[in-house]
Amino acid sequence: MKNIFKYTITALSVVFFMSCKENKPKQQVRGPIPFAVKKVTISDAVVDKEYSVNLEGQQNVEIRPKVSGFIQKIYVDEGQPVKKGQLLFKLETQSLSQDAAAAKARINVTQVEVDRLIPLVDRNIISKVQLETAKANLEQAKSTYSSIVANINYANITSPVNGVIGSLPYKEGSLVSSAIVEPLTTVSDTKMVRTYFSMNEKQLLDFSRTFPGQTMQEKIDKTPEVSLVLVDNSIYEHKGKIETISGLINQRTGSTECRAVFPNPNGVLRSGGSGTIKIPFVEKNIVLIPQIAVFEVQGKYHVFVVGENNKVNSRIVNVKGTSELNYIISSGLNEGELVVVEGVSKLGEGQEISPKNS
Repeated sequence: MKNIFKYTITALSVVFFMSCKENKPKQQVRGPIPFAVKKVTISDAVVDKEYSVNLEGQQNVEIRPKVSGFIQKIYVDEGQPVKKGQLLFKLETQSLSQDAAAAKARINVTQVEVDRLIPLVDRNIISKVQLETAKANLEQAKSTYSSIVANINYANITSPVNGVIGSLPYKEGSLVSSAIVEPLTTVSDTKMVRTYFSMNEKQLLDFSRTFPGQTMQEKIDKTPEVSLVLVDNSIYEHKGKIETISGLINQRTGSTECRAVFPNPNGVLRSGGSGTIKIPFVEKNIVLIPQIAVFEVQGKYHVFVVGENNKVNSRIVNVKGTSELNYIISSGLNEGELVVVEGVSKLGEGQEISPKNS
């Protein structure tokens, strides 16, 4: 009886164990993770090449006094727009006025002398030499008076152009002269703003080969409008045009000077500012890859290329430059290959993925 009970318990235990084993959930096998890919294509594209620029007004006129004197009055303030001929500064002219009065008196004296000698010469009482000497003294007195009056007028300093006032380093009461180091101010005509930038020898060759024309001016005329990126990384609302490219390369710097001009109707651009100019070039037979698809290892650029069985392998590529959010790849990729363009930081060498078109 005990043996029968023993066998019965054993049989039930086996059944219970098998039942539990069958009911245990099966572990799911995870498949390849999907990643966005892009097929490599070779095509032509418009690429913006960037150059740092300095901004200057179309005219930057330094205002300097022609005569010495104390600044009696300053009629403008920094940043103020002014018109051609508008009074900017007035210098103290008290001593000049006294000199002018003395010179005027000298004219009167010499004129009286000439008037006295004329009838004497007519009656042959004295020689003409005395009269001519008196007349010469009169002309000299008049010249001295005119010079002093001109200096008095120079004490009223006006703007030679329309523009905007720069800094004012001298205050009322300062003694100034034509030999001062800093000008009284600078008037900048900023209706049109010039941007100055440099091209090295290689960049100049690229420019010459890209745009048609027999001369540099013909090539400049065929250049499309250019854009200006301001210091806050915003794009300036008005397009500009390249005006000049120097024909000489500076042997010391290995670069040549260039100038583009931008309209400035609202006064957004200021002389002395800076920015970045973008010149559109047509690049032929290039590969564009999103920048997020490229990662850097030990100073070299890599991408993940999808190979056999959808396994990825990293490959070194040569980056020539940028075009908006893309890198320009000059070598390292072949047309028709698939490149992973998203989530490259999550990939490992030889990992199998599930490609999906981006």
